[in-house]
Amino acid sequence: MSANVLTIEAAKAAQLGITEDQETTKVVHDVIVAMRANRRSGTANTKTRGEVSQSGRKPFRQKGTGNARQGGNASPINRGGGVVFGPRPRDYSKQVNRKTKKLAFASALSDRISSGDVLAIDDLKIDDGKTKTFVSRIQEIAGTEKALVVSSSFTDKTYLAARNVADSKLSTALDVNTEELLAYDKVVLTESAMATLSSRTAV
Repeated sequence: MSANVLTIEAAKAAQLGITEDQETTKVVHDVIVAMRANRRSGTANTKTRGEVSQSGRKPFRQKGTGNARQGGNASPINRGGGVVFGPRPRDYSKQVNRKTKKLAFASALSDRISSGDVLAIDDLKIDDGKTKTFVSRIQEIAGTEKALVVSSSFTDKTYLAARNVADSKLSTALDVNTEELLAYDKVVLTESAMATLSSRTAV
């Protein structure tokens, strides 16, 4: 199966929205940061001295022991006491508007095309569903296992063959995102993905 390096001219002929503005780096950065922040659960939680389960009994008498006075066992300096300035549940999510997301996606794709990292093929289909076949096919097409394959759809056998390869990923043209475009050494686009990507990158 032959693969052609997708050039800027070929991408424009396929009506992909090519962004040649160099000032979009911050837009891409903002979108990637937001995507990663939105994946954070924010459920880390520690108990303060008012929440830990302690008796509240005074550990020793007020005077005469030579120790600093203490009124209970929940103090952070005691074992089993509360935690000072520990993590509390919080929302890490960041909002990015639709126009910014679209610009970042088009910019990331344009940058990969300009770098010669995007390959165009007719289709990718693994009929026997074997991982070994998928790995050899990807190596033949991209020269590396660390590749993102984008198509309009994949057969069940193809998904089965690719699911155990950690360095590769199959993504549909509707679902592929900016972070995925930048995470792999090579991006492989099938012919069926071009129309969807064209509408997603249209200015």
